[in-house]
Amino acid sequence: MTSLWETQMEDCVMLEKTSEPDGEGGRRTVWHETLSFKAAITLSTSVEALTAEAQGVTSRYRVHVYRPLTLEYHEVFKRLSDSKIFRVTSDGDDVKSPMASTISMSVVTAEEWRLEQ
Repeated sequence: MTSLWETQMEDCVMLEKTSEPDGEGGRRTVWHETLSFKAAITLSTSVEALTAEAQGVTSRYRVHVYRPLTLEYHEVFKRLSDSKIFRVTSDGDDVKSPMASTISMSVVTAEEWRLEQ
């Protein structure tokens, strides 16, 4: 039986920032797609998130991934369905389901992000 969380999972891919020569003696930032994974991404509408957004903080999201994957603070990933970019804003080791749980999930917060060029 498929759980509610599993029905919300979408295809995502990690993005890794590298630098390469720009052909004019300088360097340019390049983003490469690396690890593919599934995530359930929901907009956080908590009082704290709405207050922060009113003060100019970007939209906050909750990102649920299967426990074997740990998203690290400031990692960047892309949701493939709409190419929206997110940056992780919490530590992936902080919120995980208990090992005895039938729900094997890890949760982080994230913000919409614009890639540096």
